[in-house]
Amino acid sequence: MPYLTSAVLGAALLCFAFLGLRARRADGPLDDYVTARNSQGAQAIGLSFLASSMGAWILFAPPEIGAFVGPVALAGYAIGSSLPFIVLGLYGPAIRRHLPQGRSIGEFAEACYGPGVRRFVSLVSILYMACFLAAELTAIGAIASLLSEVPPALVVIGVALVTLVYTVLGGLRASLATDRWQAWLLLALLALVAGVALWRLPPLPAEAVMPSAPAGSALSVALTLVIAVTAANLFHQGYWQRIWAAEDDRALGRGALLGGASALVVILAIGALGMLAAMHALPLGEPPIPFFALLAEAPGWLGLPALVLAVTLVASSVDTLQNAIASLAVAGSGRRGLSVRAARLVTVALMVPVVWIALQGLSVLRLFLIADLLCAAIVVPVLLGLWRRMGPLAAVAGGIAGLLGAVLPGAVAQGGLAAGLLAASFPGGIPTLLPFLGALLASTLVSLLIAWWRPASRSPLASEGGAR
Repeated sequence: MPYLTSAVLGAALLCFAFLGLRARRADGPLDDYVTARNSQGAQAIGLSFLASSMGAWILFAPPEIGAFVGPVALAGYAIGSSLPFIVLGLYGPAIRRHLPQGRSIGEFAEACYGPGVRRFVSLVSILYMACFLAAELTAIGAIASLLSEVPPALVVIGVALVTLVYTVLGGLRASLATDRWQAWLLLALLALVAGVALWRLPPLPAEAVMPSAPAGSALSVALTLVIAVTAANLFHQGYWQRIWAAEDDRALGRGALLGGASALVVILAIGALGMLAAMHALPLGEPPIPFFALLAEAPGWLGLPALVLAVTLVASSVDTLQNAIASLAVAGSGRRGLSVRAARLVTVALMVPVVWIALQGLSVLRLFLIADLLCAAIVVPVLLGLWRRMGPLAAVAGGIAGLLGAVLPGAVAQGGLAAGLLAASFPGGIPTLLPFLGALLASTLVSLLIAWWRPASRSPLASEGGAR
């Protein structure tokens, strides 16, 4: 059985590599390597948004939230996962118009506020995506040990190496090509695995009740997830690349709507499986894994398609992140003359520490939450860059206020700066609303006040737009 599982996983990864390498342009310029500029239709953009956002985390987090907190918090998670695509779909055409040759969120920040803000924004984006990469590879190792006898390290290294081959050689075009197939494959496998698992479940017990937390707690968790997930994903360079990859504004808008709607449905559906596992009183495990508790009641053969589903989920997000980190590092260097070869070397170099962290089997949830909080503290000042009154002073002050706002609730509640810092670092890996709400409100308020009090004559980007 380990040999059959290894063969099936290897075949799936080789198919992804073939699709990615077939789409590459061997002699394309650096700009095409990191943006595939104006080349993708609405369906391709939508499926790419879906595939690149659907990592192995969907097999863990949404079912757990559904099982323990209930439908309100699950709805918050689903909205937070889909809202970034809607924001980029609405905001993207203005970015394309004002920065037609742009390549990254860092370049957008520099065009609005200058190189200092660009470096900070690029650093936050790379930190978030590195955490995302480590989490995905760690997750596939855990799933492999749970569903098969294949050594987890072999699966982790296999996924990292194969995706690295086709993203290093093919760039963004390779990631976009595989995303289309991976999106349909993960939807089909998810339907198969969920359908068979539900078919084998006994009828609901008469005393079954839908999981739910007190209304206040459920709403707090929902709002926390909306803020955290939306803010963090707006710093996902892979999504920003697709702003310029879309063939026109219409394709971007429709693709973002397709990606957001499909992500919403997938998160709600898989979270509902967690609620069903809890309602059937299945042993959810410690730590709880409701989705895999359903598989325990299913036929043994279902473990193989479930593992292929997990590998597909991880590959679809990892290849996007690999190319995104490399493109951000290249674009953020301020040297447009960097070669495709340099971009490839950056991709390989950045994967070495990520794979090493993934092989340790550590929990990265706390790092994820801290990275989310950093994103929440600066997301509003960054997105306000197209407003004529916003200048570097308002942006920097807003970002600093956001960081202070994240610490202030804990400091006030527990009577000390150290306590506030500890609360903002999420001990125990438990997401709480007040740091995120404080960060978002403080950054927004201070940015707006300073922009009205001392408006910029014109930000570079707004000036360019006004001249058109």
